[in-house]
This record gives sequence, structure tokens and C-alpha cells, in this order.
Amino acid sequence: MISRTIASLRPHARHARHFSAVKLPADSNQAQGIGQYAKDLLDGKFGDNVDASVYERVEMFHTDSVMCGISALALKTNAPTILREEALTYSDPKGATVFGSSARCAPEKVIAANASAVREWDSNGTVFGFNPSIPGHDAGEFGHNDFYPVVMAAAQVTGQVDGKKALLAMIALDEIRGRLAEVFSLKSYKIDHVVHGAIASAAVYGALMGATVEQIESAIGMAVAHYIPFRAIRAGKQLSDSKGASAAISTEAAVLSVRRAMRGFVGPKDIFRNPEAIFRFFEPTTGTGKSKDNIDITLGNKVRWGPGPSPFNLILSHSGDDFAVMGMHFKLGLYEHQSAGALEGLITALVNNPELVSGGVDGIAGINIIAYEPAFGIIGDPAKKDPKTRQSADHSMAFIVSRILQKALKTGKVPGTMDEAWMELMLSPYDYGKDALCEKDTRSLMDKITFSHGGPEYDAKYPDGIPTAIDITLKSGKVINSGMVMYPSGHARNTTADLKQILQHKNRLLGDIVFPDRSTVDQFVNRLVTMKDASATDACTLYDFDFNKMKQHDCIDG
Repeated sequence: MISRTIASLRPHARHARHFSAVKLPADSNQAQGIGQYAKDLLDGKFGDNVDASVYERVEMFHTDSVMCGISALALKTNAPTILREEALTYSDPKGATVFGSSARCAPEKVIAANASAVREWDSNGTVFGFNPSIPGHDAGEFGHNDFYPVVMAAAQVTGQVDGKKALLAMIALDEIRGRLAEVFSLKSYKIDHVVHGAIASAAVYGALMGATVEQIESAIGMAVAHYIPFRAIRAGKQLSDSKGASAAISTEAAVLSVRRAMRGFVGPKDIFRNPEAIFRFFEPTTGTGKSKDNIDITLGNKVRWGPGPSPFNLILSHSGDDFAVMGMHFKLGLYEHQSAGALEGLITALVNNPELVSGGVDGIAGINIIAYEPAFGIIGDPAKKDPKTRQSADHSMAFIVSRILQKALKTGKVPGTMDEAWMELMLSPYDYGKDALCEKDTRSLMDKITFSHGGPEYDAKYPDGIPTAIDITLKSGKVINSGMVMYPSGHARNTTADLKQILQHKNRLLGDIVFPDRSTVDQFVNRLVTMKDASATDACTLYDFDFNKMKQHDCIDG
């Protein structure tokens, strides 16, 4: 494990970022290297040199995730409710707690329940795995900030993790999974992106629990060898609970692997260089050796079997301000993130052309969205223009765009600034409820939407940005063009949105679903945004509230 200092400039960053990092070479045991990195960072071996801006950013992502999670429980969504009830049957006096309960339960079950709740709305943070300032870190794998319950469970089990150390552990977890997303594209091989988060969870949970490097290596080996989820989870027009719970289930397995490793179970070693694990199996590296039939198995000039390096070097920051979390993106409401460019384009068109809303739905003749791959082929798929479930609607660009436009048309006016418009038109869980799915004006607008592939010009700009444009044709013949959007509000490279203000609105919007009054919402949110100052005792109760005193709702999905 090599340590070095690097100066980088992320594309369109406000200023050059400086950081010190460890390099885990492809010809090293990277599973041990990741474990050593997690232990050294959390044990203070690198000093207290993480910039305050990094703590602030992960605090914002964590708060956002918790508000997503507890509102999903308040509206009785299926998977989070089932997994929470399941966790409560696994009593463990030395365990952790699910959202809204003080009962201690098996930590891996608690993590599955809380991570499922966090992910349910598909509205928390996102990473695109693209950082060209570090050579080879541009694989473009995506993922989400679903894994913070891992840290809080470890804090509760040990009772020795204060708020600042918990945030540092979240930074470490995001660093490991974020950098893995930059160097290895799981989706290229139809493997679900949550694998990177499971690896990071095993490393950070193990480090917080006092596991040895070898035990963490075993846990990572088990997670990769035994528990690889495929993208069958996300296939089909009408998606299931498995889509939202994928991170939760994989992380449950990763934490269980840590617990087994700490009891003495030995998992596969050096998993990144293992020729039959996913990394070298799908991206063979130069090596020597024969198959068991004494035949070379080669792809081009690469040998699949036998000794060889992993497919990538891995760089992990430990000091400064250029951590992976700084390149992650917020969702300003409920929508699939690849719709963010289209939403920014629509809101830009509305703010700059307030007359657009005066003619209502009938005043709009057509809407054409120009997008990049993979957005054009996935959430712009015409087959997704008839979603029948919430999970499918939030992956239908036609539905998402129509729903925001319907809200603007219904009010008959548009705020004067982008930030105000994002807040006023923000998509809430109710915009995906059973009534919203069939709402007449939303469906009428969906019928007016067409999609165009922007071609190489657009494709080349992703995943650096989210290149999208929207053209709205009015019945009068006037065409309103948004122009190409690259860095929509919430994107890490956007420099215009007032993120704190918009996220405060989002926190309140979701908190109002849970708590009986606004003052209780603000008190709970304040506990989260000031957690850096929390003692170890206070950190253990960060998620406490009386579940039985939440606002009472029918299940949003009917």
C-alpha cells in the first residue's frame, strides 16, 4: 500500500482539490489493502486531515438518506415494512436498532431494514463512477448512498463511535465504493452495482468492529464469492421489491460475512486477483497458466486463468478535500437520476417562458426529449410509458417529466428562479401513488412525449454530465428549447443551485409525512445535521423516535 499526495482538478470544480491517498496496485492484495485503509483511516493513522467540506457533504447525504427512509416507512411501503418487522424478530441485546425503535436486534437484519427504507424512494444520493482526474478512474459504474446504516449499526453495537468518527466512517465507505465504481463497471457484465457497496460495507463495518485485516479480507472474499446479484433484479417493465432492496440484501450478506470472519470462518483470499472471481473473470489480465484441461483460455492477448494482477489500480483518499463523496450527486425530489437533465431543461423552459403554463395541457402540442445512452435506452424506453407501479413510474422519464409539468400547469404560474421552481414543483412520494399513476392530465402529457437519441455528441458527454435537452411545441406553433443541460441542479458539478436551501425544503417535505408538526421535523433534522458534535452515547440514539406516534397513513401503493 503506497501513500502519496496528489493535486487534481475535477472537471468544472470550483477550485483545484488537493488530497493525499494510498495506491493499491493491481499486482497487490487489494482486499487486504482496502481493509488496511479502512482501519488506518478510522484509527487516525493518517492524522485528522479530512477537510471540513467533506464532513459537511457526507452529513448532507446522510441526512437526506434518513429522511427518505423514515418517510418510506411512514407510508407503509412494502419491502421496508417487511424487513423492519423481520429485524424486530431477531432480538440481540448487543445489537443495533431499526428506525423508530430502541429495541436491539441482530445488526445485519437492522442494516437490511434501514438500508431498504433509505433506498425505497430512489431519491437519495447517486454516484456515476467518473473521475478522469485520476488515470483509469473513469469506468462509469453508478450506485447510491444506501449504506450509511452500516456505520450507525456498528456505532450502536460498539457504543464507542462518536458523531465525527461515524461521519469519517461514512466518508471511508463512500470512498471505497465510489473509487471501485470508477475502476470497474459491473453493469457491463449485467451485475448489479450494489456489489461495490457490499465490499465497502464489509471493510468499514469490520474496521469499526475491530476486525483484523485478514478477517476483513475473508469477509470481502465471502461477499464476492458467495453473494453476487445480477441485474435481473431490475429487468422488466414493472419492477419488484428486489430493485429497491438490492443494496440492503447485499449489505446484510456482507455484514454477516464480517461477523463470521471474526468468529474464525476463513473466506477466499486475495479476491481481486482470483481468476475465477468476477473481476478477472470478466476482465482477464495478462498471466500464465493452463486451464484444468491444460488448454490456454485467452481473450485476445489476455489470459483468463492462472496468476495475474487485478484489472485495475485503486486510489483511496485519506486527507484533503477530494474524496469520492465530493463527486456524488443529490436528487432534488423523487426521480431516477438520469431524468435530472430533462427536469432541469423543463424547469428552465418554465422559468424563462412563464406563458407556457397559460394554455394548460391542451396548449401543448408535443414534447421531445433529446437524451444520451443509457438514459435514452433505459428510462426513455417507450415501453415504460405505461407504468403501473411506483417502482416503474420512477424509472419512466415520460412519467417523471409529465408529472412535474402537470404540477406547473395545475398551479397556472411559475416561480421566478430555478431554486424556487425546484422547490415548488418538487416531486414527492404522493406523485407516484396509486392515484397519481392514473391521473388524467399526467397521462395526457405522457402521450405527447417523444424521445430522440442525441447521438455521439450527447453520448460522449456522459457520465461527466447528464446531457439532455427538451423541446416543447405549443399549439400556437411556438417551440421552446431548453438547450443542452449538462450539470443539472443537484449534480456535483453544478455551481448555481442553493443546495442547502433546496435540501432543507426536501427534508421538510419528507419529514412532514412522518412527524405531527413542523417543529418536530426540524428538531429531528437538526439532530442529523449536527451529528459531527454528537457523543458516542448520542450517536447511538440518532435514529430514535416513537414509531407509533408517526402520522398515520394508508399504504401509498394501495
